[in-house]
Amino acid sequence: MKTHVVVFPGSNCDRDVAVAIEKIIGSLPKMVWHKDTSIDQSDLIVVPGGFSYGDYLRCGAMASTSPIMKSVIENAIKGVPVLGICNGFQILIESGLLQGALMRNSSLSFICRDVIIKTTNSKSIFTNKSKISKMPIAHNEGNFFASDDQIKKMEDNEQIAFQYCNENGDINDESNPNGSIKNIAGILNQNKNVLGMMPHPERAAENIHGCEDGKTIFESILN
Repeated sequence: MKTHVVVFPGSNCDRDVAVAIEKIIGSLPKMVWHKDTSIDQSDLIVVPGGFSYGDYLRCGAMASTSPIMKSVIENAIKGVPVLGICNGFQILIESGLLQGALMRNSSLSFICRDVIIKTTNSKSIFTNKSKISKMPIAHNEGNFFASDDQIKKMEDNEQIAFQYCNENGDINDESNPNGSIKNIAGILNQNKNVLGMMPHPERAAENIHGCEDGKTIFESILN
């Protein structure tokens, strides 16, 4: 399985994702610098978390114009699976691959802690092995917003991948860490081959992390 991890100036989870992919999928991904112009014959492209370009302007806005993103978009249109984690989620929205916007957390504070998420669509290539999972978040702009029309279309097309919940799977205001509309923690594109999520599965992929719930994302892709 050929996998690629895009690296921007300011990425800080690229190596974490590479380690998770190697351990779970069984092959070392190719690290792709943001100034490269092409990604060929990929089975999975990951846009990792971090603070691309120092999060100047809107988070992910500058990274979305990097040369490599043209190839990421072209591959996504062809059906190649693309996974954006945290800042990667922001970049995918800024590049137009995903709908909506990611605003400042409702607390106006950076949040770094474990959360519980519930799989809303368990039929996608990213979610076919996941249900209720514990994963860490670390973001300042993870408050997902979309218009009523966009939300309805996402719900009708089963594009909501994950929602924040409590340990019993209940979706409520108390389990929403950042104010995201509908407790949304991750969404899919219309064709279900692009996933953006704020929680970090690569930081919960082996027992040494204290939890390995995140490995189900990578196992789903392998499956």
